Amino acid sequence: MQNCTTIMAILQENRVETSVKVQGVLTKYGCHIRVRLGLHDSGIDQCSPSGLILLQLCSDSSLTEQIEKELQAIPAVKIKYMTLDF
Repeated sequence: MQNCTTIMAILQENRVETSVKVQGVLTKYGCHIRVRLGLHDSGIDQCSPSGLILLQLCSDSSLTEQIEKELQAIPAVKIKYMTLDF
């Protein structure tokens, strides 16, 4: 059984400039992502420059750390994650 207990939050402070690079990392590790949820404020005539992506990862801790390292190398991207242990 896979270890799918890690939830990673990715804050993009400038989605327009970081989205392509972030998407590249997520695509690279796509087989280890069970759930992906993207959130940002939007309206009819506006769209927030920042965004939040929540991931449920199915990986060991070394792979989670590698994903974090690659995402943190992108300017204006911040990472936090937690492990759910029930």
